[in-house]
Amino acid sequence: MPRHVFSQLLSLTALLAAGGAQAATSACRVPDFPQEVQCGVVSRPLNPDQPAGKKIDVHYVVLPSQDKNKLPDAVFLLAGGPGQSAVQVAGFGQAVLGRLNKRRDLVFVDQRGTGRSASLSCPELEARDEVLDEVQTERRTEACLKRLQSLPHGELGMYTTSIAVQDLEAVRLAQGYNKINLAGASYGTRVGLEYLRQFPGSVRRLVLDGVVPPDMGIQSADAQAALDGLFADCAKQERCNQAYPQLAQRWQHLLNSLPKQVTLTHPRTAATMKLDLSRDQVLGMVHRTLYTPALTAGLPYAISQADQGNFQALVGLSGSTNLPGPAAINYGMHYSVWCSEALAKPLPAARNEFEKLMNGMYEKACKNWPRGKVPEAFYQIPVTAAPVMLLSGGIDPVTPIRNGAAVAQALGANARHITVDNAGHGLLAHSCVRDVVVRFFSAKEDKEALATDSSCVRQIPRPLAWMPVQEKKGAQP
Repeated sequence: MPRHVFSQLLSLTALLAAGGAQAATSACRVPDFPQEVQCGVVSRPLNPDQPAGKKIDVHYVVLPSQDKNKLPDAVFLLAGGPGQSAVQVAGFGQAVLGRLNKRRDLVFVDQRGTGRSASLSCPELEARDEVLDEVQTERRTEACLKRLQSLPHGELGMYTTSIAVQDLEAVRLAQGYNKINLAGASYGTRVGLEYLRQFPGSVRRLVLDGVVPPDMGIQSADAQAALDGLFADCAKQERCNQAYPQLAQRWQHLLNSLPKQVTLTHPRTAATMKLDLSRDQVLGMVHRTLYTPALTAGLPYAISQADQGNFQALVGLSGSTNLPGPAAINYGMHYSVWCSEALAKPLPAARNEFEKLMNGMYEKACKNWPRGKVPEAFYQIPVTAAPVMLLSGGIDPVTPIRNGAAVAQALGANARHITVDNAGHGLLAHSCVRDVVVRFFSAKEDKEALATDSSCVRQIPRPLAWMPVQEKKGAQP
């Protein structure tokens, strides 16, 4: 038996020997919740091959069901990124899964490297007081790497997805749950798939929103298709085409005009900013904006304005100067995962400018970043016995429909793939999709869960292009 597998079995056996009783969580308060919740922690080996060696604390929060007929199958939210703290996005999790909380516990585990679980935060990269250029980004990434390696938990090869799901299983055992439900968003779908692979007997049902297959490289290949779709849609809409004619040509004209020095007002501080904007920086701004259709609706205006020399809207829309929020990325964990998994093999030749930009960025960041060992089985998707619902958006720039289709095929007959033509990255934000997911988890029988009615998703429209408010002629000041 391989040493790492034997060590994993020893660790889990020790937890089981401690008894399946409810963990000693304690009342606590976390942001976004007016009521007290329950906080817990499990001590885990930093290196699974050294169960008696250095330990880290994995923190989690439980929103306990108060129903006297409480059901035993808790729901775990798996955060995205990689690098998001599940505890910090628990408010979003409660908003989308709150109806399930009436009879089920909701559980949010800070994956190792995020939140309070041996944080690998990089304030150098996460606090966006300015728009960083390529050289600044490289320098700050190297500075963060050096600082993280000096931490007690700075063995950066120990933060892979395969290791992290063993922490998740430890929380399940510590809480005394039997089979659990899991909802993964974006990178959280990769966590869900790996948990399902390693611990199939622990899964009741699984939802994967914005599917990231285990063998997927850097998420950028479809950004150009998403942008081309926006241009085509604008050309078809009379109002959009009148307001922003020849949008695709304007975009190319804008790119060809770069680099250039621009002056604008900082969106948060109102200070005057002078930037030497490069082609890659503008591509990066548009790439970030394409994730969310509501923001993408502002791109025709932002691109048209930028083509005329006014970059104010594009900088603001992209969030390039935003302060870190609850969904912020812990970049040390982000690179520890991506450098080990997405760059395990050389990246294929870039097919467009967005892919060239993102591939180059990660190749530079990962050049000196320590890489963890990823088991070959990680890249395989076994047939599932537990029902799995996959969600994909038709205008998603990073996890397109074909990802979900390929994973659903690999999972087999117990997988159900739902697509929404006009949705971007992440479908759980739509109320209709939330209803579908709640019914999927709530169904008593697996057959009933897989037959959940999802017809409402066809009603979700693409947001119309944003138009500036026009003053009416003759209106009083």
